[in-house]
Amino acid sequence: MTVATTQQQTYLCFGDLLDYPTPDLLAQAHTCADLLRKDYPEAAEQIQGFSGSLESTPLGRLEEIYTGTFDMNPACYIFAGYILFGESFNRGKFLVRLQKEYRERHFSAGNELADHLAVMFKFMGILNPDEHTAQLLLKECFLPVLAKMNTSFKNENENPNPYRQVLRAILSVLEQIQECERTKETIPVM
Repeated sequence: MTVATTQQQTYLCFGDLLDYPTPDLLAQAHTCADLLRKDYPEAAEQIQGFSGSLESTPLGRLEEIYTGTFDMNPACYIFAGYILFGESFNRGKFLVRLQKEYRERHFSAGNELADHLAVMFKFMGILNPDEHTAQLLLKECFLPVLAKMNTSFKNENENPNPYRQVLRAILSVLEQIQECERTKETIPVM
């Protein structure tokens, strides 16, 4: 598998993990951990921890945790545009730009808003990682959004949220991808 294909598969896995929970989530988490294991072992371990939580949490309870984490907590809202811009005109512009990008590539957000993180990661899964749009989303959207979302879990020693592990793993992988991109930019071309 090429680096581009691996990154695309990784983004698709992240989209699955951040989507509303379904009975397939445990299998999706195992697939994601397996994909990450070679290049991102620490992130794979985090996803394995998430898998362990899934095994002992009924789907109904997991749905409650998901809703409480991503729909009720403004610091961890699942909509990237909201985290970046709040409820402002700039979020509206961001949504319009995303919808335009989706249409141009025949990608559908389904019933979700265009800035839903699961949708955005699935969109990243169809882009070439070297493409300008992919680079821009990584640097200007995903990294700041995931960094902010991760801060919402600081004081959670008792009763930890299983999605904390997912968000930490995703941020770790994205930071490493960004660092590799930065390294490529600084290597002189002969």
